[in-house]
Amino acid sequence: MNAHDDDAALSHIAGAIAEPARTRMLCALMDGHARTSTEMAVIAEVSASTASAHLARLKDNGLIELHTQGRHRYYRLAGPHIAQAIESLMVISRHSAKAFVPNTPNRLQFARTCYDHMAGTLAVQLHDHFIAAGWLIGDGTYQLSAPGEKVMLDLGLDITALRAQRRRFACGCLDWSMRRPHLAGALGAALLQSVISRGWVTQDLDSRALGVTPKGRKELAGRFGIETAGQ
Repeated sequence: MNAHDDDAALSHIAGAIAEPARTRMLCALMDGHARTSTEMAVIAEVSASTASAHLARLKDNGLIELHTQGRHRYYRLAGPHIAQAIESLMVISRHSAKAFVPNTPNRLQFARTCYDHMAGTLAVQLHDHFIAAGWLIGDGTYQLSAPGEKVMLDLGLDITALRAQRRRFACGCLDWSMRRPHLAGALGAALLQSVISRGWVTQDLDSRALGVTPKGRKELAGRFGIETAGQ
């Protein structure tokens, strides 16, 4: 593609995202769950026929994917790269020229999903601790040090399998409520699944919010020095 084609493609994608109903649909899919067109119509506050048109536009632009299961049709984001792009746009939309004061609802601000990995205050604290401890090495794109690999193995992560995935192993994703990076990539996704399976956090069924359990508070404080009392 030449420069003119690139400009036109970017403008087309921006237009697909810019319509408020489509924006609500994309944000709703940021939790990684698949939803029906009926559910998306309710979320976007539009009629079923209008929702279908919006979903078709998003699908044609490669922002969402359609999955058919029997008689049911489900929509989900086309991948973690779409979630990361939306998260970055959220940061820009928060009036970056002004002094930053988070106004995200408390539970969502503290811990939530960003597609298949963890976002929010807790995720940023974990990211910063991993960097400070020397477990993550790099600037935006990360590798594990030997001590870091041991920590992740202790959490039950299959590092060899994660490195073999056709996606970035570990990278920073700018957190829209904190405006600092949290951990994304294959490692970030596996870490979220690990803390859920271990009962450290619970995932809401109807929102992106994550809750920290009493066991999770103890483990996060003991392993990483992160205090979550009152959250």
